[in-house]
Amino acid sequence: MITMNHLVNKIESLPPECFQELMDFIEYLRLKYIKSIPETMILSEKSLAEYWDTPEEDEAWADL
Repeated sequence: MITMNHLVNKIESLPPECFQELMDFIEYLRLKYIKSIPETMILSEKSLAEYWDTPEEDEAWADL
């Protein structure tokens, strides 16, 4: 059985340049197991983030 401690040890053994790839894979797995979200939403989330994650968008939604 794989424990959280075992996973943490493995992650800590990776070089820092692998962290983004690891985060991408973790996000992929997380979204893969969310059954209630349509696949097209999952696939478009990353490409639309460049439009959503901007200071202008943050300001526009700050009052909500």
